[in-house]
Amino acid sequence: MNYIGSKRSLLNFLDKSIHKIIDPAKCQVFADLFAGTGVVGTHFKKKGYRLISNDIQYYSYILNRHYLGNNDELKFNNLILKMPELRHVNIKDRRQYLCDYLTSIKGRPGFIYENYCAGGTKNKSVQRLYYSDENGLKCDALRQLIESWKKQNHINDNEYYYLLACLIDSVDAYANTASVYSAFLKSLKPTAQRSLKIKALPLIKSNLMHDVYNQNIDDLISNIKCDILYLDPPYNRRQYATNYHVLETIAKYDNPILTGKTGLREYEAQKSLYCLKKKVKNALKNLIVQANSKYIFLSYNNEGVLRPGEIKTILSKKGKYGCFTQKYSRFKADKDHNRSYVADQTIEYLHYVIVK
Repeated sequence: MNYIGSKRSLLNFLDKSIHKIIDPAKCQVFADLFAGTGVVGTHFKKKGYRLISNDIQYYSYILNRHYLGNNDELKFNNLILKMPELRHVNIKDRRQYLCDYLTSIKGRPGFIYENYCAGGTKNKSVQRLYYSDENGLKCDALRQLIESWKKQNHINDNEYYYLLACLIDSVDAYANTASVYSAFLKSLKPTAQRSLKIKALPLIKSNLMHDVYNQNIDDLISNIKCDILYLDPPYNRRQYATNYHVLETIAKYDNPILTGKTGLREYEAQKSLYCLKKKVKNALKNLIVQANSKYIFLSYNNEGVLRPGEIKTILSKKGKYGCFTQKYSRFKADKDHNRSYVADQTIEYLHYVIVK
């Protein structure tokens, strides 16, 4: 996914920097508590760490529940009662087989089509164009089918979150937006005109048990003990709850009341204090005070609402402070449209503290 704040292009920088500071022999548990799409957690799972992951967004939980929570091949044995032909598919091929099957399903009307597509909203006071009619109908059909399989015990929890993760990751590539869902485009762009295809996500096997949470970090932090605490909070005033609200609705499929031209769901409980200039400093202070970890690493950039000096002051009270920096290309949500930016690059700060 093309995700605001994604660290995919910075993984090498993060990995090298973190391993310059920690003592690997004394570190086994890595906590990623603003997990997003799971890029960082997945990387360190592959490195052999036991992961603790958290994000307040449910679509994020679904992605991480698969990437970190699924550690063995998914067999889909109970689904054979519904799909006898699955018995003749090798276990290692069943994930791909089912994604191909989901791709072939005929669309049907549901909440996404009726609220986020031109056909479903044409007679309503607000017309929306987040997806083509075809893809909105397909998304509804697949979301309903996956839910029915779960309710009828045709799939277990691991299989359920895998299929949901595949749907969320795939449908995002067909959205008629400039990368985020704070607005939709006036006409369907080329990628939004393509027919939705469900991509089979990779499975990362592990002998360790990894914990995945869907909580407010302030409610969770005092209950977490780890060796390495990695924090990647929002940097600016843009709330993730509004930037990815459509994915949240697909994930929960809870028929929420929608408001405004963009069809926002209620998100008061998901508002982040890290996006609020007057509250972010105290939020970070409280988080760091409660942290129970040998090392703390905090990703931030030069366009954030907190200044580097403010972060240094807060972290220094916990132990020995230091910082790494890396220039990288900035995220451009509407890179295909006319807009001027102050700079093409931003500076990523990886603040750290060796806890005393």
